[in-house]
Amino acid sequence: QVQLVESGGGLVQPGRSLRLSCVASGTNRFSMYDMAWYRQAPGKQRDIVARIETTGYINYADSVKGRFTISRDNAKNTVYLQMNSLKPEDTAVYYCHRLGTGSWGQGTQVTVSS
Repeated sequence: QVQLVESGGGLVQPGRSLRLSCVASGTNRFSMYDMAWYRQAPGKQRDIVARIETTGYINYADSVKGRFTISRDNAKNTVYLQMNSLKPEDTAVYYCHRLGTGSWGQGTQVTVSS
């Protein structure tokens, strides 16, 4: 089974940047996977932030358009989320996910506060 491990979260001030990473292990077919980043704030549902498919299709939630960038390096079995101009409302646990499956990472905490 595929395992997903996120890293890169932390505490940052508004306007700063973070880069999250998600490494997949236990697979030789990462390049065939459609991947996504989700986030969940306390008391709220888990919502999709960005997706990147094997076709090259990329889509972002309206709340992060122009600020976040999703990318992948198939040679490293890794998907990234570059987060710029961070706002307090971006505070959440961020999860890596293989679309259409039950594969989720454990999550990494992002806190944006002054």
